[in-house]
Amino acid sequence: MLNSLSGRFLILTTVFVMLAEVLIFVPSIARFREDFLLSRLERAQIASLALLADEMIDPSLEEELLRNAGVFNVVLRRDEARQLMLSAPIPQPVSATYDLRDATPLTLIRDAVVRLFDPEPQVIRVMGNPVREAGLLIEVTMETGELRAAMIDYGIRILILSAVISVITAALLFLAVRAILVRPIKRVVADMQAYAADPEDARRIISPRAGVTELREAEEALRSLETELTSALKQKERLAQLGAAVAKISHDLRNILTSAQLFTDRIEMSEDPAVQRMAPKLVNSITRAVNLCETTLAFGKAEEPAPRLARVDLSEVVGDVLASERLAIGEADVSLSEDIPGMMMLRADPEQLFRVVSNLVRNARQAIVATGKPGEISVSAREDDEAWYVRISDTGPGLPQKARDYLFRPFHGGTRKDGTGLGLAIAAELVRGHGGALTLDKSDDTGTVFTIRLPKGELGQQLEKS
Repeated sequence: MLNSLSGRFLILTTVFVMLAEVLIFVPSIARFREDFLLSRLERAQIASLALLADEMIDPSLEEELLRNAGVFNVVLRRDEARQLMLSAPIPQPVSATYDLRDATPLTLIRDAVVRLFDPEPQVIRVMGNPVREAGLLIEVTMETGELRAAMIDYGIRILILSAVISVITAALLFLAVRAILVRPIKRVVADMQAYAADPEDARRIISPRAGVTELREAEEALRSLETELTSALKQKERLAQLGAAVAKISHDLRNILTSAQLFTDRIEMSEDPAVQRMAPKLVNSITRAVNLCETTLAFGKAEEPAPRLARVDLSEVVGDVLASERLAIGEADVSLSEDIPGMMMLRADPEQLFRVVSNLVRNARQAIVATGKPGEISVSAREDDEAWYVRISDTGPGLPQKARDYLFRPFHGGTRKDGTGLGLAIAAELVRGHGGALTLDKSDDTGTVFTIRLPKGELGQQLEKS
């Protein structure tokens, strides 16, 4: 209970109420002391009236009057004359004098605190104004024991009353907090737990019911979040089913196209001029279809295998990529160049690095060839203390707007008008598997620049030591 919101609120309320009562107690006890002393002055003044009525009174009556007034003697100043009205033996010397006529609140509080914490009984002199203007000054001598006892009794009663008030106040606030805050919060938590058990069930989405403005806003925000999440989960399930179907279709279609590719190899050997003209186009179309099926199947896997890091000579990987591309360029006017520092060794998976660079260079080559204009593709590299950087640039027409809007997202547009975007998505995923990043630095009508960043990191340092 103490760890709950309402329990802690109960404790804090009790503490704060008690603190407030303590702050009130100090001036209250000072006021009580002042009233006590003023009452003694008033009683002493009444006792002195008997002497004014009859200048000769019996000593026993004088002693009784002083005892009832609670003082040892009474001095009254009338007409600038100071007169000892009543007197009795004082058991000890006067230790302090208090003038209540001009006492400030701070002075009264200070004197009250000193008296409350001083257990030794003392004799003090108290001066004040007579009531009803019956003189200029009244002065009494009294003992502090009864004063301190009365102050302690008053303080105990005040503290008990404060404790009762704080407990009642805290209890009422406790019940109010439970009704206004805790119960609605628990209801929201229960709705969240129910939704978490089956987030695809739209019936479990929370319905805002709180009366408190802040809680209702939280419930409405939660409802919006749950609605979007439920829709996303349903869409994900549909996409997963669609992906499974596409993977099956691609698998079977790849087998069919592979068989067709074998037939095209024989067709190319025909001496018929018409067949010789059409055969290369047919071969290219079937090859592109096979590549699309293989790419779709690769992307449809749950995830790419973890990279097997090794020391890789970047110049060898880039050389293999460019050699393959030179064969694919054919008669197109596309030049390839590289600027790789000699013996530049990277820590990467050689096969995955080859796929990334090959994807980017192939995309650049296809984009340039599609324009029918000459172009250049360049692969360069550099390194610093933190990472290696591989830069692939071209002088092609730049990425289509759709490709830039949905960069690295599959099936949302590729580097060509009829592209799927799978190549870039797979390349970005492979680079992320190395802990790096594939970024688009530039893409306009003057060309496109991609940068592969592979971090050196602790994993690579461990590999180098081994």
